[in-house]
Amino acid sequence: MGMSRPNPLQWVWYAYGGKLPDRCAEWVLHDVTCRTWVLRQLARALMQLAPLCVVVLLLPGPLSIRVWATVLGLLVGLFYSVSAMVETAEHRAIKHGHAPGLARETRELYRDVRRETKWAARRRRER
Repeated sequence: MGMSRPNPLQWVWYAYGGKLPDRCAEWVLHDVTCRTWVLRQLARALMQLAPLCVVVLLLPGPLSIRVWATVLGLLVGLFYSVSAMVETAEHRAIKHGHAPGLARETRELYRDVRRETKWAARRRRER
């Protein structure tokens, strides 16, 4: 049985903090533990910030002020997203039925495996 991915509408719901169907629980664990989990978190944060940016850009007033307000708003939003990234990933995993701490442990395991693989390759080249 393969990993069941959410459809685009479900992903948007998930990006805003919604719970996916149980069949997607394995995908959620992959989402918060894979090598690109940080980029995925940033993509979800940008999805959450996009409507606010559109509203700010559509407000009346000088374009330069609207653009700078949007840029600064994005920077602040991404800063807070990055600062809470680990906790957010853990919360998503728990919400989808995984044990507390599993996401962190899985990321650490993947990191250790990648590190050991890199060192083994380096040792083979040195021989």
